[in-house]
Amino acid sequence: MSQLSLAAARLLAGITAGITAAIAAAIAAAIVAAAAPPVQAADANAGKTRAAQCAACHGPDGIAVLPEAPNLAGQVEGYLVKSLKDYRSGTRKHEQMGVMAKGLSDRDIENLAAYYHQLPAGGRGAAR
Repeated sequence: MSQLSLAAARLLAGITAGITAAIAAAIAAAIVAAAAPPVQAADANAGKTRAAQCAACHGPDGIAVLPEAPNLAGQVEGYLVKSLKDYRSGTRKHEQMGVMAKGLSDRDIENLAAYYHQLPAGGRGAAR
């Protein structure tokens, strides 16, 4: 076998090994993903129950009753989840919200976000 043929054979073997490793990694990732527990959708009804304590400031329908409290009705779920987690961790500072968020689980936060997101942004009679 000539030097050129030998070099080409080595290059081809290296490429084949790389492709085989990439395929094996993709298969392993698919197996791990399939074995992971299913992600449960947030439960807006559970969020509504948990939101009873929020109503004093944010209103029973997510429209704030205090001028310094924001409206939560119709808010983007991801924003609410991040905000509540940040209040809970102390990354975002607000004395009352820090205390309120401290006792919330990740599931509570997701449920609250789902509940407030599905409310009409303008209040009970608003079209969405």
